[in-house]
Amino acid sequence: MKHIGNLSHAEGATHKKKRIGRGPGSGHGGTSTRGHKGQKSRSGAKIPRYFEGGQMPLNRRLPKFGFTNLFRIEYQTVNVGRLQELVDEKRIEGKVDLDTLYQIGVLSKKRLPLKILGNGDLNAKLEVVADHFSESAKQKIESAGGTAVSNG
Repeated sequence: MKHIGNLSHAEGATHKKKRIGRGPGSGHGGTSTRGHKGQKSRSGAKIPRYFEGGQMPLNRRLPKFGFTNLFRIEYQTVNVGRLQELVDEKRIEGKVDLDTLYQIGVLSKKRLPLKILGNGDLNAKLEVVADHFSESAKQKIESAGGTAVSNG
């Protein structure tokens, strides 16, 4: 029979073995495992990970240079030579667009725009739909009898 004098926590409800900061009877003495003095011994000590103890922080010691264009558009690129390889492997035919190339694993990201570049040769007649084409790529696609359709 359980009495108020011998109640205990449910199994798994408590995790800590010792109660820190509960006087000399806890076995942790007056400093309660915090050591003597210093920033970490005080209450409310929240020191950010990047803080270097007052030393000049790394992000201020390193030189800054260059320029980041906020309006830069980063394209995923595919060469016309790669398109010809895919045609030879019978992985694509007819219409080629970003979704098709993503599904067969040529492109890794679906959200970035696609640009077709003119490196290599193309003999297959393809309708290529992309966000941007280089001049040489457009020329090679059209000379092979295909069409280059621009989204952007």
